[in-house]
Amino acid sequence: MIKKEMIAMLLAGGQGSRLGILTKNVAKPAVSFGGKYSIIDFPLSNCINSGVDTVGVLTQYQPLRLNAHIGIGIPWDLDRNRGGVTVLQPYESQDDTGFYSGTANAIFQNIAYIDNYNPDYVLILSGDHIYKMDYEVMLEYHKAMNAGLTIAAMPVPMEEASRFGITVTDEQNRIIDFQEKPKEPRSNLASMGIYIFSWKLLRDALLKNRDVPGCDFGKHIIPYLFHQDAPIYAYEFNGYWKDVGTLQSYWESNMELVALIPEFNLYEEYWKIYTQTDNPAPQYISGDSHVERSIISEGCEIYGEVYNSVIGAGVTVEGGAVISDSIIMDNSVIREGSRVNKAIIAQNVSIGKGCVIGTGEYADSVYDKRVYCSELALIGENSVIPDQVSIGRNTAVYGKTAPEDYPDAVLWSGGAIIKEDDRI
Repeated sequence: MIKKEMIAMLLAGGQGSRLGILTKNVAKPAVSFGGKYSIIDFPLSNCINSGVDTVGVLTQYQPLRLNAHIGIGIPWDLDRNRGGVTVLQPYESQDDTGFYSGTANAIFQNIAYIDNYNPDYVLILSGDHIYKMDYEVMLEYHKAMNAGLTIAAMPVPMEEASRFGITVTDEQNRIIDFQEKPKEPRSNLASMGIYIFSWKLLRDALLKNRDVPGCDFGKHIIPYLFHQDAPIYAYEFNGYWKDVGTLQSYWESNMELVALIPEFNLYEEYWKIYTQTDNPAPQYISGDSHVERSIISEGCEIYGEVYNSVIGAGVTVEGGAVISDSIIMDNSVIREGSRVNKAIIAQNVSIGKGCVIGTGEYADSVYDKRVYCSELALIGENSVIPDQVSIGRNTAVYGKTAPEDYPDAVLWSGGAIIKEDDRI
């Protein structure tokens, strides 16, 4: 048995349905962010920067790209003989049918993995948040308070509090009430979904709740520990943290990277963000191009104009094309004369000549009002947009589309064209 003081369990199996067609074929933690990164790079980098060298990554929904991205953990220095990173997918056992039915159930199904390291503490993380945090400092706080559970929490606007798990604390930061997405929140101190448990306490709670359907930390394990009068404390975090769970928040957090004074800094030497990379060719910015306040990743060829945008690796922007306030992911092509405004364009997309993406006034979505409720135009991966097409705001396009898919060469605001994936 290999003894570790603390290991991390990173929950990365969610679909991320509120990101719409961005997660049609990929788990949310594998979605591109900031040009060259994936969302999961941030908690993984936090782990190694914090000295946590043993990480179990729990995957479930569409895991292929995520598994390939993580590999054996080389970019994060997690290719270790003792510890390192291990991808933990659901499996069928004599007592269980396999699939993870809740966040706590996922940890329960991997008790044997955790026991192998005999840790004193277990760090539970979400694989779909953007932030930098020193987990070692949080662990020291956990020890100092003699806590059984420490929940990282941060203040949020009171009008948004009902979207989160809400902690109510006393003068010593001991949590005296926990409300899971309450209609009438008693405070604005929101759980970040980052927990440090004393392993013996968590192990016992998981075993006692093993038969609870869809066993979840916020709905079941934390309330159970309250009833057991376990010492539960809030660790207040005041840095940058973003749940990029909606298209609007995902777009906003990318745009914050190119602000004059970025709220979230990707360039700090002492806290680097690491990622898997294919080492493409250097970027090329032509003499006729114009680029302002943008991230341009490796392997790009820029012949047109780019303003206030995040451009992924291997993207080509042809002459006369204008990109503004947009996210363009890896290996997409924006052909000559096209204009892209307030759009998210996924990997391997081809935008034809003379197109206008993101135009007109906002209209409610005719496809899915819960997911599509912003001014963004969204183009899914591997899609093809024919020449001379206009696409409005709050739209979604997925698949290889043809001119006949666009009456009068227009997809009006609020509209959608979703074609079945023909790659299989």
